[in-house]
Amino acid sequence: MTALALDVGGTKLAATPVGDDGTPLAPLSVPTPPAGVWDAAVALLRRAAGDRTITAVGIASAGPVDTTAGTASPINIAEWATGFPLADAVQALFPDARVRLIVDGAAAALGEQRHGAGRGTADLLSVVLSTGIGGGLVLDGRVRTGRSGNAGHVGHMTSAFGVDQCACGATGCIETVASGPATVRWARRHGWTGTDAVALCADAAAGNRTAATALERAGTALGQILASAAALTDVGLVVVGGGFAQAGPPLWGPMQAAATRYARLSFLHELRIVPAELGSLGTLTGAGVLAIEP
Repeated sequence: MTALALDVGGTKLAATPVGDDGTPLAPLSVPTPPAGVWDAAVALLRRAAGDRTITAVGIASAGPVDTTAGTASPINIAEWATGFPLADAVQALFPDARVRLIVDGAAAALGEQRHGAGRGTADLLSVVLSTGIGGGLVLDGRVRTGRSGNAGHVGHMTSAFGVDQCACGATGCIETVASGPATVRWARRHGWTGTDAVALCADAAAGNRTAATALERAGTALGQILASAAALTDVGLVVVGGGFAQAGPPLWGPMQAAATRYARLSFLHELRIVPAELGSLGTLTGAGVLAIEP
């Protein structure tokens, strides 16, 4: 089997040939353009494929997705908002390939469970903290995608801290509280004058009270949500990755403390929350595993 993995996100597109275990062999990436996203993906896939005959493609896409219809409708890719036929488009590009589509949070969960922080664990929740908040579930050793393909999407669970309207149309989603941009917005409303999450984390580490409070608020809200999600799914491990997860102790301390405070049921007492190991390749790795597994 000669397999490719494709990762479609609002910030970047990535593709790679994958090894027999699904791991990326030669990852390529480009920024996601404001228009012509599929054309950019085609060029990237052709570069990744080279002169190989491709027999399998695993696709991870920002969501929502519809795995029955094979469509992707990422909130942060405007031209695909009504549903792009991603699986069919990839199938047309590689007519002899088996094509599978999965939401990016589920791909990250699968990648971490097979090759990252969840190795040897049959049940885990993966959370990706970035521009948005994604998630995915592995239960009984298998990725679980649900009826439409979006199971585990914790970013749209409602937070007690939430007051802002989300891009999805609801009010109070944890994504509006604890994503990188949402945390920056809260800090700026309360007098912080920096520009982005990188600066916010640096200022918090340097002792800026407003920056530290913003991260404490985000971490506490996340800890509450993760305890709730663990109670629902009975996972014993939560793997947290994404760029904003690199915020360090000002975010992780409150997150761990809140999770412990709210995970009160006896079956939750050993809940662990750990950093992802695969970094930016987690989602692409999951797509690769999806491509090669029976």
